Amino acid sequence: MGKILKRTGIALLALLLAVVVVVVGYVAYVLIAYHRLEDNLTLSVSGVPGRTAATGETYDLLSWNIGFGAYEADYGFFMDGGTESRAWSEERLQANIAKIAEFLRAAETDFYLVQEVDFDSTRTYHMDERVPLLASLAGYASVFAQNYDSPYLMYPLFSPHGASKAGLFTFSAFDISESVRRSLPIESGFMKLLDLDRCYSVSRIPLTNGAELVLYNFHLSAYTSDGTIATDQLKMLLADMQAEYERGNFCIAGGDFNKDILGNSKDYFGESDTDYTWAQPIPAETFEGLNISLVAPLDSENPVPSCRNADGPYHPGQYVVTVDGFLVTDNVSVLASTVLDTAFAYSDHNPVKLTFQLD
Repeated sequence: MGKILKRTGIALLALLLAVVVVVVGYVAYVLIAYHRLEDNLTLSVSGVPGRTAATGETYDLLSWNIGFGAYEADYGFFMDGGTESRAWSEERLQANIAKIAEFLRAAETDFYLVQEVDFDSTRTYHMDERVPLLASLAGYASVFAQNYDSPYLMYPLFSPHGASKAGLFTFSAFDISESVRRSLPIESGFMKLLDLDRCYSVSRIPLTNGAELVLYNFHLSAYTSDGTIATDQLKMLLADMQAEYERGNFCIAGGDFNKDILGNSKDYFGESDTDYTWAQPIPAETFEGLNISLVAPLDSENPVPSCRNADGPYHPGQYVVTVDGFLVTDNVSVLASTVLDTAFAYSDHNPVKLTFQLD
């Protein structure tokens, strides 16, 4: 009996040591594999529409966080309180991306800023989502900026989220002369492993008067410990835009702020059945001394949110908020800004649209 207990104890100890080795090895892998893409990275521009934009003309711009193509209306993401860590299936993912691509094509806007576009990610079955988007917007100039390249996340245990590669896609019906990727500040502690890398892209569109329309595509941090990092990121973006404005250029930024850009979305959309606080208002002093305005898309008579919390399938009473919108310099006149209501059929975000003129 004693020998059996001794052998059992040795076996259990060996098993425990093996588990410890695996866990320590995995943690070491994540820490070693984690890296940030370089700042001021020159981006490749594809396509030459052969058109030049001009002041005094009216243009449309659509911005959309497509949620890596997985967030159909019945989808809930594990980091938002849901259960899923990957797209439902490869077949449903392909069908949903095709619908997103068709929606973009049918919108027929002059500019598109698309966020959270995957390529070679575990969560999207290594599909290159850039391909159908490029096909749907053939004839546009395009720029892709990789946002992050994360190591393999072994969680949830029975269906790991895996490794993720995603980025920001910019499309223009007018020629883009050059584009660059700017690295945003992120948290320095453990949370950086969850929030990954962050960036914005800067694309320059020559105008007939010799100036430039400078387009910024961004997706600010969501999974942070206190929300101040997204504010720091916004301040960096604003400083960049202000400098361009002072050079005589026209600046528009569009994307996902991960902030309540209406200030108090529940006043428009009602109380939710769960109290979430991840989308905080932008501090009022953020824009002081700048020639830049925040444009929050809103039809006050028929308010539509731009984002839902993906804690489960979309349903009445779910937490909704407007986090997607625009920034414009004072030499850009905003004619309209709205949320396009898709009822979150294809993403946890609705597209937002800006109609503007360059003064």
